[in-house]
Amino acid sequence: MRATQAFIEQTGGPEVIQWHEVSLPAPGPGQVLIRHEAVGLNFIDTYLRTGLYPMRLPGGLGFEAAGVVEAVGEGVTHLVPGQRAASFGGTPGAYATARIAKAAELFPLPEGIDSQTAAAVFLKGATVEALAERVAPVAPGGWALVPAAAGGVGLLLVQWLKARGVRVIGTVGAPSKVRLAQEAGAELVFLSGDPDLVAKVREATGGRGVTVSYDGVGAASWQTSLDSMAPRGTIVSFGNASGPVTGVALRDLATRGSLFVTRPGVYDYYRDPAEAAAGAAKLWDMVGSGKLTITVGQTYALTDAAQAHIDLEARRTTGSTLLLP
Repeated sequence: MRATQAFIEQTGGPEVIQWHEVSLPAPGPGQVLIRHEAVGLNFIDTYLRTGLYPMRLPGGLGFEAAGVVEAVGEGVTHLVPGQRAASFGGTPGAYATARIAKAAELFPLPEGIDSQTAAAVFLKGATVEALAERVAPVAPGGWALVPAAAGGVGLLLVQWLKARGVRVIGTVGAPSKVRLAQEAGAELVFLSGDPDLVAKVREATGGRGVTVSYDGVGAASWQTSLDSMAPRGTIVSFGNASGPVTGVALRDLATRGSLFVTRPGVYDYYRDPAEAAAGAAKLWDMVGSGKLTITVGQTYALTDAAQAHIDLEARRTTGSTLLLP
């Protein structure tokens, strides 16, 4: 099978993304040949492209995609040709019309979950499942802060927390994004640049602060998260959209009420096969039951991935973004 695949030879801006045509061989032991029907765009893709997260060069880009299994190699038992499957981690290379993938990195899709839905939600949804259910669950009635509440992860996280009975305060970067966060279930939505943001969070929570801040923004929102916490609360710093958090002063955690901080990586919560299967099943149940509404804010042709990166980094996107072969 012929395929168009993205690769980078050096780290840098979106212009380093290149494309080539390849002939794919038959899959070897433990491998699968999968034809992609939709590819997901995520901030981690930009981290690899810029070198914030190291990767072997030259190499492919992208982790999240869904499509149809065309052939399987020896020893593969959980997938068969003609079956739909999706990936969200492991070896980069999802920016492709088709590829040879490790079977262990592919999950079979249940009936009712189409490829575009899977590619729009799998990595973000698995991240949200881990954050809300296992990293730092908030009891019903408790308050949580969600910076970037109108982003791809943010919209899903707000919905998931709402389904758990959590009261959510969201922050967004522009007035045009307020309604999106509200419709997802955020009880209150403030602009991230509001100079009175922390005071408003404190007022909303009766002066106490939030139990958890699920902060995927990073450096730009760290101080807000820190100043908005209730005693013994937890800051879950899970992303670097504005740059990584550095220089965390442990004394700041003590003086604000014995706070906790964690920097989780979703793949550590999906490393064990049984845990991974259970987490994915929970995600598909949330999607299938209608508790999670998937918002695809924009689509691009697969080979327009560079422009998609530009728009993502400029905060011009909302919800999930798909690259379509």
